Amino acid sequence: MIGILDYGMGNLYSLSKALERLGVGYDFVSDAADLAKFNGILLPGVGAFTDAMRQIDQLGLREAINEYAASGRPVLGICLGMQLLFDSSEEHAPNDGLHLLAGEAIRFRGDYKVPHMGWNQLTLQNPDHPLLKGVSDGDYVYFVHSYHIRVKDPSVLLATADYYQEVTAIVGSNNIFGMQFHPEKSGETGMRLLRNFVNLCKEEGR
Repeated sequence: MIGILDYGMGNLYSLSKALERLGVGYDFVSDAADLAKFNGILLPGVGAFTDAMRQIDQLGLREAINEYAASGRPVLGICLGMQLLFDSSEEHAPNDGLHLLAGEAIRFRGDYKVPHMGWNQLTLQNPDHPLLKGVSDGDYVYFVHSYHIRVKDPSVLLATADYYQEVTAIVGSNNIFGMQFHPEKSGETGMRLLRNFVNLCKEEGR
């Protein structure tokens, strides 16, 4: 069973429909006490970093997410949810994230369109990772974001994309994963990535 964190700032409908297409059981969760019953959790997010962390704190989920991650069960952050896994964001001023991965969200800067919106190709940095099973260099996924992650440890980079610079697209360290794009809106590649995450959750639940 997969838990989809509902803190009022996630695209829950399309994500839940993607899990239904995969035949995966899920439930929405906003009560910290309920996290423990899931084999894996998804942290979606749309909007501003500061607002998202405020909502998470108001629901008492910050400590619960960190405790869940420390248990070794898989966590996947999607879009803004991936950024929340890191230390901080410069959006509206430096502010605290969940500190599950080292790095910060920084705004795109340059003479080009922001937000980065649309289909872009993946460049795999760790093609043998189980999260990337069946995914190839050049596969397209769908991005919508104005901020991107600058990681402190390059070893967490599983895949990047190019948008006038190298952009962190997929990260992974132990049981903590993130996708800057929307896998639920990324066709067969996105579904394959979600299926791979679900399989990692099943392995952890054995």
